[in-house]
Amino acid sequence: MSEEKIFADGFSFKKRENAPDFVVGRVSIKIEDAIPFLKENANEQGWISLNINQARSGKYYMELDTFVPKSQQKTETPPQEKKEEPLPF
Repeated sequence: MSEEKIFADGFSFKKRENAPDFVVGRVSIKIEDAIPFLKENANEQGWISLNINQARSGKYYMELDTFVPKSQQKTETPPQEKKEEPLPF
């Protein structure tokens, strides 16, 4: 089941081909588009995660990371202590 992609409005990524090895690329941010996107998509703690993906065409794009880990509720009963019987001697 695939979810609909949410593209990061106001954000772009370009890989820098002729840059030194330690430079991967550049993120550009268009303020008037990015701020509403950030406010609309921030999580409860005020954070947003973006993935940088490569399209089949070879172009890069930024997408909202919508992954939410399942809550780690303990549904199992805790192991009970085993009562050791005294040795027969």
